[in-house]
Amino acid sequence: MEKIREICTKHGFLLVFDEVITGFGRMGTAFATQKFNVKPDIITMAKALTNGAIPMGGVAVTDEIYNTVTDAAPEDAIEFFHGYTYSAHPAACAAGIATQKIYQSEGLFERAAALEDYFLDAVWTLQDHPLVTDVRGIGLMAGVELVTDGVAGHRGVQMQKAMFWNGLHVKFTGDNAIIAPAFVAERKHVDEIVDKFRSSLDAALEAK
Repeated sequence: MEKIREICTKHGFLLVFDEVITGFGRMGTAFATQKFNVKPDIITMAKALTNGAIPMGGVAVTDEIYNTVTDAAPEDAIEFFHGYTYSAHPAACAAGIATQKIYQSEGLFERAAALEDYFLDAVWTLQDHPLVTDVRGIGLMAGVELVTDGVAGHRGVQMQKAMFWNGLHVKFTGDNAIIAPAFVAERKHVDEIVDKFRSSLDAALEAK
């Protein structure tokens, strides 16, 4: 990330961080920019902005970008104009404000950071399973890639269904499981997630 920042700065490129998933505590920090200590020029954000309760998105830019846009605008123009139908929707704004207050008052970013090592260590125990080809993760999110059955995404669909009926909801993209526990999760919940993940894989292996 530091090298990418260096290249962008050298050649005058804008560095954009899509923090729709990584923003608001998922990295154990407010955003991935703090996790990697790299400052982008633009950050996009959504989802956890309102805890997903009401749709809302936002964009943060550097002062340089903001000033470049507004200084070139006509005097009577609206600064940094956004013309979307639901811009600044009162309910979404109220949900956003309430969510940010809860993050702070309950120390949820700090809780996520404290659980990171235990979570990642637990997920990494799955790498010895015959149906797992790769495990990767950072913060409170991990990807577990399953061995393909010859049809891309087929095993992932089957395992998502199997895990659901085993009491575990894990989203799959193709054959990749995305594990992202809630910030209020405790170690016992992480253990339960990994146990049910493994038992579902075991059942699928036995059924072959």
